[in-house]
Amino acid sequence: MNRITISNPFTLKNNNITFKNRIVKSAMSEALASKNHLPTPKLFRLYEEWAKGGAGLVITGNVMVDHKALGETRNIVLENNENIDLFKKWAEAGRKNDTHLWMQINHPGKQVLKGVVGEAVAPSAIPFEPDLQRFFPKSRALSIEEIRGIIQRFANTAELAKLAGFSGVQIHAAHGYLISQFLSPRHNQREDEWGGSIENRFKFLAEIYHAIRTKVGDNFAVGVKINSSDFMKAGFSEEDSQFVISELDRLGIDLIEISGGTYERAALFGKDAKPSTVKREAYFLEYAEKLKEKADIPLVLTGGFRTPSAMNEALQTGATDFIGLARPMALYPDYANNLLLNNASDLSIKTIKTGFSFIDDKALMELTWYSQQLGRIARGKSTKPNFSPFLSLILTLFKNGKEVFQKRRV
Repeated sequence: MNRITISNPFTLKNNNITFKNRIVKSAMSEALASKNHLPTPKLFRLYEEWAKGGAGLVITGNVMVDHKALGETRNIVLENNENIDLFKKWAEAGRKNDTHLWMQINHPGKQVLKGVVGEAVAPSAIPFEPDLQRFFPKSRALSIEEIRGIIQRFANTAELAKLAGFSGVQIHAAHGYLISQFLSPRHNQREDEWGGSIENRFKFLAEIYHAIRTKVGDNFAVGVKINSSDFMKAGFSEEDSQFVISELDRLGIDLIEISGGTYERAALFGKDAKPSTVKREAYFLEYAEKLKEKADIPLVLTGGFRTPSAMNEALQTGATDFIGLARPMALYPDYANNLLLNNASDLSIKTIKTGFSFIDDKALMELTWYSQQLGRIARGKSTKPNFSPFLSLILTLFKNGKEVFQKRRV
């Protein structure tokens, strides 16, 4: 076992980009955009706090590639350079303290709830399960022309992110969004070149990567967030995931972040995790270990890490190259510094439950409660780790009405 720890630097093999340590602030939905879907001073303050907080890499929440395709009402959209100065301010704030800042770029596909946009699109016109579909508009299948147009939108947004000063982009191919829908045989039942075999279902992501690389060149970092599995019958499987990641490695992707599940199966929150998984902390560690036996691509493993000992053990066994942290960084923006200085006590992140099963069973308050913590940081206030989920619910309903739970995404 080697002695690598979270404090060691890491250099990407494809372009010699070096990170000062192995800690990654994983993407979280901030819901801090303006009404016109632009970055705001609150967002600048939040990312400056994370940059000062010590992580080697900070990844933004969803930035959408099309203003007509939003995951939630306060998503940021980057599709032209009309307000590029605002994005430059965001990049400047988030790159302080020798921090890398990557923009996560995304298209929701049909995973957009009623009232957010006028139309839902998908690889195929396949509905969600009935208890979930009632919250979504009916989707229609994309035409080949539309598919190619979305590919170019991803490339355009990546090019603009580079222009604004971000040091990389992460393509969001997990959690049931459009790329994840293309990868899933459950949601992609096309009979043309974009559906069927895993090779065909992978084509949409592969073409997005090629288009982005053509726009940004070889020295700009491009990563992908992808599921280990959808954890659904007839869904995207571990075998599919291993194939896709091996192909991405061959194509030259710089960094893979492993996650899992969708909003139909919320594995991303550790829901229904096995006792052995809880003990080792990382939700997808076993998958990462198997993956590392087949591919030499740099990995970020996100979800479940709470103690420095577990983080360092995952690095030292070679299961992962980076430790991804999300919820801890929403409560303690300087958590990375505390870890690096050995000042961090073992962290316990409680499950956010209101007592109302229709909310708790779908982890709706997990998103809203943590978003409120991010809002406090963005306003220059301290977080409230012991804030009552019930009071959070009352505040949310008072401010936004019950429809807010139909518009939250990560």
